[in-house]
Amino acid sequence: MAAFTLNRFPDLTGPTRRASDWYHRQWQRGWFKALVIAIALGWALVTATWIFFASGLPSEETLLAYKPPLPTNVRGYDGQPVQTFARERRVELAYDEIPPLIVQAFTSAEDKNFFTHSGIDYPGLVGAVFDYARKKATTGERARGGSTITQQVAKALLQDNSYNVGRKIREAILAFRLESTLSKQQILELYLNQIFLGRNAYGIQAAARAYFNKDVDQLTLPEAAYLAVLPKAPSNYDPDRATQRALNRRNYVLKEMAANGYITEAQWKEAQAQPLDTVRYGSNAVFADQGGYFMEEVRRALIKKFGENAKDGPNSVYGGGLWVRTSMNPAMQTAMAQSLRDGMTRYDGGRGWTDLKLSIDMDRDWRGQLLSAPVGTGYPDWYKAVVLSKEGGAAQIGLPDGSTGSLPASNAVMPKRGVGGAAYGSLRPGMVIIVKRVGGSTFALRSLPEVGGGMLAQEVRTGRVLAMQGGFDVQNSSYNRATQALRQPGSSFKPIVYETALENGLNPASILLDAPLCATQGPGLPDKCFRNFDGSYAGPKTMRWGVEQSRNLMTLRAALQTGMPKVVATAAKLGVGNYQPYLAFSLGAGETTVARLVNAYAILANHGRSVTQTTIDYVQNRDGKVIFRSDNRCAVMDNCNMAEWDGKAMPRPPSRTRQLLDPMAAYQMVHIMEGVIERGTATVLRDLNRPLFGKTGTTSGPTNVWFVGGTPEIVSGTYLGFDQPRSLGGYAQGGRTAAPIFKQWAQIALKDQPAVPFIAPPGIRMVRIDRASGRKVYGTFPVNEDPKSEVIWEAFQPETEPRRTVGTRQEVASAAEAPTRRASAPREARPRRAPAVAVATRPKSDESDFLQKQGGIY
Repeated sequence: MAAFTLNRFPDLTGPTRRASDWYHRQWQRGWFKALVIAIALGWALVTATWIFFASGLPSEETLLAYKPPLPTNVRGYDGQPVQTFARERRVELAYDEIPPLIVQAFTSAEDKNFFTHSGIDYPGLVGAVFDYARKKATTGERARGGSTITQQVAKALLQDNSYNVGRKIREAILAFRLESTLSKQQILELYLNQIFLGRNAYGIQAAARAYFNKDVDQLTLPEAAYLAVLPKAPSNYDPDRATQRALNRRNYVLKEMAANGYITEAQWKEAQAQPLDTVRYGSNAVFADQGGYFMEEVRRALIKKFGENAKDGPNSVYGGGLWVRTSMNPAMQTAMAQSLRDGMTRYDGGRGWTDLKLSIDMDRDWRGQLLSAPVGTGYPDWYKAVVLSKEGGAAQIGLPDGSTGSLPASNAVMPKRGVGGAAYGSLRPGMVIIVKRVGGSTFALRSLPEVGGGMLAQEVRTGRVLAMQGGFDVQNSSYNRATQALRQPGSSFKPIVYETALENGLNPASILLDAPLCATQGPGLPDKCFRNFDGSYAGPKTMRWGVEQSRNLMTLRAALQTGMPKVVATAAKLGVGNYQPYLAFSLGAGETTVARLVNAYAILANHGRSVTQTTIDYVQNRDGKVIFRSDNRCAVMDNCNMAEWDGKAMPRPPSRTRQLLDPMAAYQMVHIMEGVIERGTATVLRDLNRPLFGKTGTTSGPTNVWFVGGTPEIVSGTYLGFDQPRSLGGYAQGGRTAAPIFKQWAQIALKDQPAVPFIAPPGIRMVRIDRASGRKVYGTFPVNEDPKSEVIWEAFQPETEPRRTVGTRQEVASAAEAPTRRASAPREARPRRAPAVAVATRPKSDESDFLQKQGGIY
């Protein structure tokens, strides 16, 4: 049985012995030995080279998981695109979404044998090697390329643009690996999404938008053929600067498509007769500047959370392909930018022309230099320009789009700031200037305002920031004055003082003395006496009147009666700032930002409940999964996303807010600030004809002017002031400089918002009082149409309304005069010294510069 089994296999002993004998005989011959050694050495060299160059190349798993860098796409509150954050502007498409016309055009232009080769085009490679060797030995020029589409994908994955043999070897190895790992369709999908095609467009969809303002499935035959010429060198085939070269190359691609059988000869002839018909910028510019400072704030927040580049993680801002929903209202944002710019130019008007101190080398391409000049013009009809020449009564100027225009001397007569003389005389060739088109190709000189400012608006209930402007133009300065600039708020801080007083025993009808108040500054120093802004004194008045007329002395007495430790504690709770309990801070001497103060006012309008400012609603990764929400209440619940209903009541998300202030006191403060609009320092806003509250602010100098306020739904605030604080001039005040900026914005932003009243919280008692004396009134009612009606409705907490009543006009006048007569008595004219209180020491002048050192108040 064993013998039979063995005999089934052939006897290999004889052939093996004969082969061995033949090999030994051949080995004795020198040429055979040399051939075997050469083959062995060659194989060893190839293996060593492969191992050396293949080390560090992407593995099969990496290739399968590879995703090209994608930009972050940002949308506004309504879901419409408003901005992208991109260093490589790209829209990723699946292969099935790519029209066959595009595939045919690119394979005809770049690699007609793509679907048949194994990654390397050997005839093309041999030709490229010989061309490389010849030019290396002779001219040193760069050799012609011989790369297939697969090799170009490999080059993109390697991110290596060096010109050497080693890179080509690594590229070839990776091309083989790509072909063995991915299908032809997957490789082509990577290629058509990855390639750079000029105008910061990576991939065919971004290029279709950049060059033709179309989606890729809308491209015509000649348009697809033009895009196919761009991978070699987009700048060489620029449709504006190299039009004929681009046409010639496009027509070559059309010819190849016809030769490959993709199009008919008639289609070829018809297509090559068509012009390029590219657009200058494409739709990438449609929302490139929307948002300005708002989008910069969003970008910073995203980078802080997710990182900037791909090395920082899969969800980086410039590579992760994030989809971001923001709270920005584009209409409100545009109106805010316009309003703040108008306010700045209105203030700056008549102060002369300021040289940008930027110039261009006229011996080089001036258009490219002008495009990259770091100048933002703010207004859409303002342009940065370069002076090309100046002859006689006009200067020739160049614009960023390459066109030219004329600037007559009569349109540049404003004096040069700090020097004098017409600005036209200071113009010289190469100077970068700002101009406004006034008709045809005629322009007028403009000047960027030196004054700075910031503005912000947010929803009361949610804290979502709807609009934000941090200066004239973010291209001039990314410094966001709405969130970063620490400024003294002046009288716009006073509501925090009075809110604290309302929580500690005072009410809107409480009488406070508007009379001289002096401080002891220390041993050997004279007493320093306080004063109101206008230097006058009004005697005893109601708290409401003191807020409406922004009386410093009444605010100081309210702070003294309440206690500065309580005032600064309220400021800290509201997030305005952490201050020492110095009396100076009651007049707004402490520094804060527009964002902080707007949020504090929103808390007041929200009945004292906390509000957290947000600019981002949620973020999705490139696959659509939500990876961040500003409202994460659902995430902290156990039963928010149940697979099936458990039969119980619908789950209620926990509240996002907490009660920071007494709700009745917060409403009282808002109700008092409604009077600021009706009768006080912000009456310029009265004709908006809607319920509004707010407060103006003016610091000494004045160095800052403010207005903060809004409706029951939206609060906004703004300030104006130089970045290096200096006087704005005596005319500048919160009511006449800052409030009009808010008004211009509100006329557009609030136009479609319903005019709803402020709602009082439970427990508030609305009582008729005499506005002048604060006494309770019977027998007559407020005249709603008259903002200065003698009788008004006042908000009181339970058991705090006035007890004494008056019913006639004479009794009202008598009651109002009584405290004044007492205040004018001789013994009251000699102020009585009170216990010492802490007073701020500040090295610079502000609204309370008289509070320099610790001392007593009397």
